[in-house]
Amino acid sequence: MAESERKDLSNPVTDLKGVGAKVAERLEKLGITQIQDLLFHLPLRYQDRTRLLPLGSLKPQQEGLVEGTIRLSQVKFGRRRSLLCYIDDGTGSLVLRFFHFSKTQQQQLTQGVRVRCFGEIRNGPSSFEMVHPEYKIIPDEGIIPVDADLTPIYPTTEGLHQLSFRKLVERALAHLNDETSLPELLPEVARCHAVADTSLVEAIRFLHQPSPDVDVQQLLDRRHKTQRRLAYEELLAQQLSLRKVRLQTQQHKAPSLISDGQQRQALLSSLPFSLTGAQERVLKAILSDIGSKTPMQRLVQGDVGSGKTIVAALAVLEAVSAGYQAVMMAPTELLAEQHFKTFTAWLAPLGVNVGWCVGKQKSADRKVMLANLAEGKIQVAVGTHALFQNEVIFDHLGLVVIDEQHRFGVHQRLALRDKGKKASVFPHQLVMTATPIPRTLAMTAYADLNVSVIDELPPGRTAITTVVMPDSRRNDIIERVHLACQEKRQVYWVCTLVEESEHLQCQAAEDAANELQVALPDCRIDLVHGRMKSAEKEMVMNQFRAGNADILVATTVIEVGVDVPNASLMVIENAERLGLAQLHQLRGRVGRGEIESHCVLMYHPPLSENGQSRLTCLRQTNDGFVIAQRDLELRGPGELLGTRQTGLPQFRVANLMEDQDLIDVMAEAADQLLAVAPEDSDALVARWFGHKVNFGHV
Repeated sequence: MAESERKDLSNPVTDLKGVGAKVAERLEKLGITQIQDLLFHLPLRYQDRTRLLPLGSLKPQQEGLVEGTIRLSQVKFGRRRSLLCYIDDGTGSLVLRFFHFSKTQQQQLTQGVRVRCFGEIRNGPSSFEMVHPEYKIIPDEGIIPVDADLTPIYPTTEGLHQLSFRKLVERALAHLNDETSLPELLPEVARCHAVADTSLVEAIRFLHQPSPDVDVQQLLDRRHKTQRRLAYEELLAQQLSLRKVRLQTQQHKAPSLISDGQQRQALLSSLPFSLTGAQERVLKAILSDIGSKTPMQRLVQGDVGSGKTIVAALAVLEAVSAGYQAVMMAPTELLAEQHFKTFTAWLAPLGVNVGWCVGKQKSADRKVMLANLAEGKIQVAVGTHALFQNEVIFDHLGLVVIDEQHRFGVHQRLALRDKGKKASVFPHQLVMTATPIPRTLAMTAYADLNVSVIDELPPGRTAITTVVMPDSRRNDIIERVHLACQEKRQVYWVCTLVEESEHLQCQAAEDAANELQVALPDCRIDLVHGRMKSAEKEMVMNQFRAGNADILVATTVIEVGVDVPNASLMVIENAERLGLAQLHQLRGRVGRGEIESHCVLMYHPPLSENGQSRLTCLRQTNDGFVIAQRDLELRGPGELLGTRQTGLPQFRVANLMEDQDLIDVMAEAADQLLAVAPEDSDALVARWFGHKVNFGHV
């Protein structure tokens, strides 16, 4: 290719041959708008079509290229009609099975024909099989060469086939000449960590076109030095992007929230319990943060029942005592309502006016609430996403508290913070979660926040015993529920999601309530689910809290925020349908008093390997951090964080489980880059994340 024909890698992808408006639209769904985006869109895995495997050497689950002569071809009529071709190569035999086939294929694949196939080896009824393999017919006396390189398999989207995508990548690679087209942005000292002998250009070329002599397993395990080289750069780009957020935040001013501590002391004196050492330690860090004129950005994690709410209430009280408003936002109306009641009970006796802001409020009530907020008459607002809306205006907001951070994105956090922005003065922000975040994620996804942990449960809390049982033992479980009710203990019976349908989920809960009422006529049974009106839901919850119902049949709406100390047994139906974090949250609804508590995870066999791992993990431990780490291993960071909601792009190369050693040196690497070549930091972030991340603005 002549030098003049080379295209700048930042040119639009439409500059490449074969990319018209339709293809460009499909590529944009994958985040590919520039030529260089294609280069950084790396293969998910590789297929080895560089060598033929003897049929006698095949193993189940192996993927490979084989060649043989058809000895018998026949159509079998069973449950499903299929074309079976029996091939051999002198070392062994194999069956090719086609469920969908045409008359032409049937005529082509006949006895004596030589075929080359690629596919996955499976155990069949009588021998190994390939189901719907890719195949080529080899002409008589003909020789077809095998591929020279491993075949990359890319993450694509509907309408973009592997073959055409590979051609586009090849065209993009043709414009990748040397370091001038894709400059090195890592300083020399950082490259030592990142496998110094591999340049960025070499790494990209290799990963799109790996040579056949490479250790394929190493590539599949993402441990090859070229992948490590790129993972290092990607993690560094992400670290720098979050540093940028932190830096921007630190350049803002915030009100200094300092009081004489009298109201704080009054609240502490009125409580029927004392703070734990962990709560005191975290509160001290928060008070120090909000006393400064730089906006606090602190994440407080604490396991279910560790007492985060009182710490938040004390911080809120400090803001009010200093003459400012505070806001507490929760992800669901049920949890927001619980916080509203708790805050009102704690703060109203001290003369603090607590207001309520949710989407379903009556128009007249909302008008009054908005006016009181804007005039500063409401000192503490508690609510849901409704607090983001444009008409919500604060008089002088000093502190924002967000509960269950993983339910809200970076952008939503910043939107609420901007509500209190007045002449470049921003409120302090406290983010809380009862879903413990593994250290790896805390160091990456939340690098813009200081992290505190409440790692101590209040005294008197009893450990929850968890058992795992198949639904064939449903009658035994119902008997156990009956026993708990006779002992004057209360029970949760949770019906989990049915095929993503809220309607079916509620139906399942209603059926369960009816079944339990027939089986246990002497028990008082109530029902709560997502399709009930707020007032109705609240009435049922209050009945249960007051002890006027023995069993509460519920959907997962009770996941967070419900506190009934007398509830000592929880049954979760179809527990295999839920993730570890959600199961742990649900289980945390019991064990909130001094009574010995139990959780029964009922599953419908057969359990998948993943489902078995989740339920076993819960049976073995009550430690949220152990559970969170296991969740990360099983589900991966994207799902755990809810990547779509967080505003964080998914990693293309880096793996938060495998690249822990690289994550450990990221803070130091970012310091080095900012010290040696600060001008390269923006270019590095743009290269990896482009327009996908704009943390600083909403």
